[in-house]
Amino acid sequence: MEEEEIEKAVIAYLKKKGFKQTELAFQEEHHQHQNQQTKNSSSSISSSTDPDIAKHILSFSESENIPARYHEGYSKLRSWTYSSLDLYKHELLRVLYPVFIHCFMDLVAKGHIQEARNFFNSFREDHEMMHLRDLQKLEGVLSPSHLEEMEFAHSLRQSKVSIKICQYSYELLLQYLHKTQSITMLGVINEHINFQVSPGQPASISDDAEVVTLIGGSQDDANQINQKEIHWGLLEGSLEERLEKAGGLLSDSEKAEGEVKETDTEENKKRSAEGGKQGSSIKKLKKDKVVGAAGKTARPEANAVSMAPRVKPELALPVMPTEVEQSILEDLRNRVQLSSMALPSVSFYTFINTHNSLNCSSISHDGSLVAGGFSDSSLKVWDMSKLGQQAATSIMQGDNDLAPTEQILGTSGGKRSYTLFQGHSGPVYSATFSPLGDFILSSSADSTIRLWSTKLNANLVCYKGHNYPVWDVQFSPMGHYFASSSHDRTARIWSMDRIQPLRIMAGHLSDVDCVQWHINCNYIATGSSDKTVRLWDVQSGECVRIFIGHRSMVLSLAMSPDGQYMASGDEDGTIMMWDLSSGRCVMPLMGHMSCVWSLAFSCEGSLLASGSADSTVKLWDVTTSTKVPRSEENKSGNTSRLRSLKTLPTKSTPVYSLRFSRRNLLFAAGALSKSG
Repeated sequence: MEEEEIEKAVIAYLKKKGFKQTELAFQEEHHQHQNQQTKNSSSSISSSTDPDIAKHILSFSESENIPARYHEGYSKLRSWTYSSLDLYKHELLRVLYPVFIHCFMDLVAKGHIQEARNFFNSFREDHEMMHLRDLQKLEGVLSPSHLEEMEFAHSLRQSKVSIKICQYSYELLLQYLHKTQSITMLGVINEHINFQVSPGQPASISDDAEVVTLIGGSQDDANQINQKEIHWGLLEGSLEERLEKAGGLLSDSEKAEGEVKETDTEENKKRSAEGGKQGSSIKKLKKDKVVGAAGKTARPEANAVSMAPRVKPELALPVMPTEVEQSILEDLRNRVQLSSMALPSVSFYTFINTHNSLNCSSISHDGSLVAGGFSDSSLKVWDMSKLGQQAATSIMQGDNDLAPTEQILGTSGGKRSYTLFQGHSGPVYSATFSPLGDFILSSSADSTIRLWSTKLNANLVCYKGHNYPVWDVQFSPMGHYFASSSHDRTARIWSMDRIQPLRIMAGHLSDVDCVQWHINCNYIATGSSDKTVRLWDVQSGECVRIFIGHRSMVLSLAMSPDGQYMASGDEDGTIMMWDLSSGRCVMPLMGHMSCVWSLAFSCEGSLLASGSADSTVKLWDVTTSTKVPRSEENKSGNTSRLRSLKTLPTKSTPVYSLRFSRRNLLFAAGALSKSG
């Protein structure tokens, strides 16, 4: 029997390689050998193959058949999945992508490089729409050593893919695999996929965003971490809390103030033209309208912040000067109450003639200063009060399509209209103003962070600690402390008075692209190219939440004013709203056609603004997005589009940054794109 298997294996190999003459010679010799054996059948002595050689030939033959088994097994599984009942098809399709990439990597690991390439190219089209960037990375795997050297491939091989599936779909899949004896596919699924089986019927198709987790830590690890206790409330004794306690008195004074302001609009207009806080008169006028027309609906929504629990600070926070405190309280008193019925005014700053060298922009808390970080390693800061006299201002109203003006930033010849900060030796990737606007931080490809004084127009400190480019830096809500994120896969917490980091947060599997402080300064959130968002405890440096669901790198983060929710935006244009307590996605917000570069919550937390590379600013209704139960959402289908209140398009200006001022005026900035 073994002799026949060996002969079949040799003939199959010669046919595959196209050695026709050798095949004919071997078959002729084989027939002669058979005839000789029949003649000598009485004799027990017959020529036999050496056992070692036979073993090698059979094992070689088996290895030659491996690529065919993978190709045939996956092809049959794919055909069966696509021909399944529509009720179960969308769940069963989730299995195909992880099986596909692991079949490819198994073939590479076994040394079948050409067959692996053929397999990859045969079926890649099925997965390009959802996983194009992953496929582009795997395309570079050309040898078994690449599987170890390439971080993405190595992490895929080490961790299991987690897939949510219903009991019926799971049993159908197992039945198919056993019935067809698909041992190879069964082996891949058993080794690399972890099914989370739920009883009953399949879940809604709209849940697909969070059902397949490829990398960024296993779901089990995330679930374990997400059980840790966190305190998401506001700081005790914050200015908002003090204002809230005096709320009864302030509401009367606000009404009186509103009546005075209506008779004083002309004076306000003159004041705004002279400089200072841009658009303050507009904000006051808008406030008066809101208090009169939409005050009843806006007030209850503002209570979300006041109802939030209070927590003690874990960091020693700086003392705020009295005059600054009074100024902020004045802003808070005059804050416009926004809602789905009362949208904000938007002041958009457009950078022109940047020649594609603008990497980032930042706006101070009152909108009076705008910074730009450039590829030539420079940081430039414009003072709006000085610029306001020589350029027109554009306000895109929330309730009008477009009102007259747009702030144009650029050099129009003659005297320089900005303050130039030089010191970095590489492109500047991020900039952030301190809460009071007296300092600005910048991070760069030179792996350093620099602190600048906007009063002295000078560099004060250079912070060194990261080993690679620093993608993002953010001041804490109280100032003094700041956080940074880098290509070295870490985030770090610093204080202005120390040149070494206070904490290093390590755990992401790829670049940490963005960082954001929690409103109470006790936590920071980080978004990464590993498609996850993590929440870290500032005091212990521990990861206390992992948020899994994005399908591409996370580029922007924002915290709600009550500290309960977080929004994250990714490279594909998806925004996800997370509940910090549970670690679960409350609502995916779909609408942008390209990267979401910036997110900002309004001061009372009722609206979310998003800025994208698709040259639009979108306003989302947060109150309905966070309150609709999952069951209702599934019944009504894809309702996330209904939560987009308004889209504000620019002519051809990708939106780099957004900022709600303390009075709830929305500022935005971007660079005019010639290609638009």
